[in-house]
Amino acid sequence: MATLTISAEEEKRVKKMGFLSNKGTDDFSARIITINGKMNADQLRVVCDAAKKFGTGEVTFTTRQTIEVVGVPFDQIDAFQAYIGEAGLVTGGTGSKVRPVVACKGTTCQYGLLDAYALSEEIHHRFYEGYREVLLPHKFKIAVGGCPNNCVKPDLNDLGIIGQRIPAYDPDDCNGCKKCAVEKVCPIGAAKMVDGVMEIDPEVCNNCGRCVGACPFDCIEDGKYGFKIYIGGRWGKSVAHGRALSKVFTDKEEALSVIEKALLLFREQGHTGERFATTIERLGFENVERQLLSDDILARKQEILDAKLHLVGGATC
Repeated sequence: MATLTISAEEEKRVKKMGFLSNKGTDDFSARIITINGKMNADQLRVVCDAAKKFGTGEVTFTTRQTIEVVGVPFDQIDAFQAYIGEAGLVTGGTGSKVRPVVACKGTTCQYGLLDAYALSEEIHHRFYEGYREVLLPHKFKIAVGGCPNNCVKPDLNDLGIIGQRIPAYDPDDCNGCKKCAVEKVCPIGAAKMVDGVMEIDPEVCNNCGRCVGACPFDCIEDGKYGFKIYIGGRWGKSVAHGRALSKVFTDKEEALSVIEKALLLFREQGHTGERFATTIERLGFENVERQLLSDDILARKQEILDAKLHLVGGATC
């Protein structure tokens, strides 16, 4: 059996850089950030070449849509980073910080209601890169889903965004058809004929937008696009389903500001080692929602960022 020579301190140092120790060896898996699960052909070629040049020739894909090159020796870490850096690639994605953003196909999918790639890239630059040096109580995962099909499971992330299309419907426009085309097309049974008039149950409707344009008499010609935000999801040893904020945001900047307020709240009011779900449970969902829907916490932004918090880790979940 080989003698391991890398100290625990060095292993911890390079882990912060995105190099995870391969159990029982002195080699590491290099985690390369894809921004949102997307690379161009030239970058993929560099990854493959790097895997042959520095590693075992194997490449693995993580659940956070990053790529890991397996078997990079400790003494080749700097050379590896320089090599992939020529293609604009970087390693990272570890620690009690904002983690790489995941996204679905968005508007390239027939059901997509928002450009998940574009939005997740904006979130990546603004919060993964922009908050990269900001220590949090624990990891903070963000997912962007283009529609309520929830393919990337936004409600199981610390914060998730789901595309919406709110149907513009007035019951006075209904012709009372015996066979309602809207009722037929609604996948979750939110639209129903009641006493000769089609009604959409707001407690059931998930704003998937399938009903828009379905009526031959144009009772739902359009729908407003928006963003539904879930907070407090968690997947792992202890599962928590996120809860949606009561407001559906129709302004992108307002939705993005909620992400920043959530990060600031988590940093300021979260206990070191706990996930955001636990923070919300401890503070109360209504309390957290109230803070996220106001701008009070933004007034303390610099104070919160400058505070000496979470300097010593220790995950509790």
